[in-house]
Amino acid sequence: MPSQLPATARETTASAPWPVRVLSMKIGDYVEKMSPLWVEGQIVQLNRRPGMSTAFLTLRDPDVDMSLSVAIPTGALDAMPSPPQQGARVVVHAKPTFWAKRGTLQLEARQMRHVGVGELLARLEHLKQLLRSEGLFEPGRKRPLPFLPRRVGLITGRATAAERDVLAGVARRWPAAQVEVRQVAVQGTETVAQVTAALRELDALAEVDVIVVARGGGSFEDLLPFSNETLIRAAAATTTPVVSAIGHESDTPLLDFVADLRASTPTHAAAAVVPDVADELRGLVTVRGRSRRAVGARIRAERERLEALLSRPVMTDRAAIITRHRDEVADLVQRGRGRLEERLVRERDRSHQLLRHLRAVSPQHTLERGYAVVRHADGSIVRDREGVDAAELLRVTVARGDFAVRPVSG
Repeated sequence: MPSQLPATARETTASAPWPVRVLSMKIGDYVEKMSPLWVEGQIVQLNRRPGMSTAFLTLRDPDVDMSLSVAIPTGALDAMPSPPQQGARVVVHAKPTFWAKRGTLQLEARQMRHVGVGELLARLEHLKQLLRSEGLFEPGRKRPLPFLPRRVGLITGRATAAERDVLAGVARRWPAAQVEVRQVAVQGTETVAQVTAALRELDALAEVDVIVVARGGGSFEDLLPFSNETLIRAAAATTTPVVSAIGHESDTPLLDFVADLRASTPTHAAAAVVPDVADELRGLVTVRGRSRRAVGARIRAERERLEALLSRPVMTDRAAIITRHRDEVADLVQRGRGRLEERLVRERDRSHQLLRHLRAVSPQHTLERGYAVVRHADGSIVRDREGVDAAELLRVTVARGDFAVRPVSG
């Protein structure tokens, strides 16, 4: 390398950059220092040509859309108990290498092994315990399904038996039901990403009241994506109730534990999310018959009660009670009138006595006996002769009128 080039990446500038070849060589040197390692993934593409000593494959991360190219001797593939297939989950012992000319990174594999079912089961059990400890499997988190959803969300494979079973079941049970279908990969490396995206998309639709994730039966490896932690947490985070209908009765992916309802089959899922219109109609007929019988029995009971009331003696002669009360009212009126007349007589006598008493003590009665009242000119009564002036004109009141006088001196 020419001496004028910067020695490290930190020393490069716009006026003193590294050529592409230098950067490629630096990256190659860094990658070359890495030790061989074991890496796990899924085979998404495998190219093995007859007569070639090296096979090439693409190894993809099981959870996210990231992959690496792998070169492996065909002898290493032949040494495996069973030949690897696309979609198989494997672990590879490889060393990273960087091709400076093309600027690509790949793994040079030396061994490849299938990930055993026992190991996968152990990992699933560990994940299951972790999710349980976080409370994601608690019964209290389970949300009840709506009796009649406005729209059913369905996540399933394209043109699969599971899709046909759910759609046919919903149409048969409740023909007016609407289904929002999202067709996704339900097997292979794209399953987790596509199912997770469909879950979030349907959960964001306000008119979708329940989401069904349906897939038919398959091998243990085929159903592994439905035990993926990313997918499980996405299902737990939804606000819409989720129904898991994965595989058959004996299959229990982790999605079954976090879902609000586990359906043993896609057909069972259809029966769980919508009612049966025939059953509901029969129920309505039964309830209507019971109501009609109950109302009829009530009417008969009330009619019998009314007839019993009308058969009583007091109701046979309906005027008898009125006549009896009329006599009572007449007697009360007569008694009240008599008492009122007695009271009036007593009060009249009392009034006469009071009148005679008033007349006896009244000033007019005294005047009629010959007395007179003498007043000064100012109206005051003369009570003492000393208070009378000889020239004063006095007013004298008698029983029948009054007149003026002057006192006589002497």
